[in-house]
Amino acid sequence: MLFLARMDVVFPDHLTNEQVADFQAREKEYSASLQRSGKMQGIWRVVGEYANHSLYNVESNDELHEILSGFPMYPYMKIKVTALARHPNSLA
Repeated sequence: MLFLARMDVVFPDHLTNEQVADFQAREKEYSASLQRSGKMQGIWRVVGEYANHSLYNVESNDELHEILSGFPMYPYMKIKVTALARHPNSLA
C-alpha cells in the first residue's frame, strides 16, 4: 500500500536549542532506517516551511500508523496522510 504523508513540525517555545538538535538527530537516524528498509521510499522538503512530504510503501494502515508514531518529533507533528493508487497513465 502506498501513502503520501505531509508532516509539519512545530516545536513548543519552551524547548532549548539543544533539545531541538537532539530531536533532529534522532529523527535523521529513524528516517534513514526507514529508507534503508524500503518502508520510506522518498522524502522531499517543502520549500520555505519546516515540513516534508514522504512516500511510504507498507502492508497496512496499522503499519503506517506505527511508523509515523515512532518518529521522535511525532508529538510536535501535524500529519496528513493520503492513500495512493496506481494511475492508469503511469509508466512506472
